[in-house]
Amino acid sequence: KSVHVPYRDSKLTRMLQDSLGGNSRTLMIACVSPAESNTEESVNTLKYANRARNIKNSPVINRDPNSHLIASLRKEIAHLREALRDHGIAPH
Repeated sequence: KSVHVPYRDSKLTRMLQDSLGGNSRTLMIACVSPAESNTEESVNTLKYANRARNIKNSPVINRDPNSHLIASLRKEIAHLREALRDHGIAPH
């Protein structure tokens, strides 16, 4: 299921794509300059940071669907080995 993430199409966005719209927590630091010659770039940076801040993720635990079954079977094997030892039978 692909969800559209509302931020601009740029090299920075492509590099941060998994962090901004994925399964991770991301910290963004926007560096702006007080110099008048950098006003336009600073405003664009703040707009980008604001759009990125408004992105809402729904994190999902990346877990193998069989991992619960495997853990359960391993626990059962451990109990069975313990039962064999209790009855004087050495498991291989």
